[in-house]
Amino acid sequence: MSEISELIERIEELRLNMIKTKEGRAYTDPVVVAASQELDHVLDLYQEMLMKKAGNG
Repeated sequence: MSEISELIERIEELRLNMIKTKEGRAYTDPVVVAASQELDHVLDLYQEMLMKKAGNG
């Protein structure tokens, strides 16, 4: 599996986790914020990888 495919799979897992974590909590709840930050980090990695690929293509 390619790195991009692995990141996409991880993004989906984190997205679903964040949805589940949000249930019954405010968006400002520290647990929700932490889940969101983890998802943001992986999205940043994905974006960087796409930009590098586009630059080298």
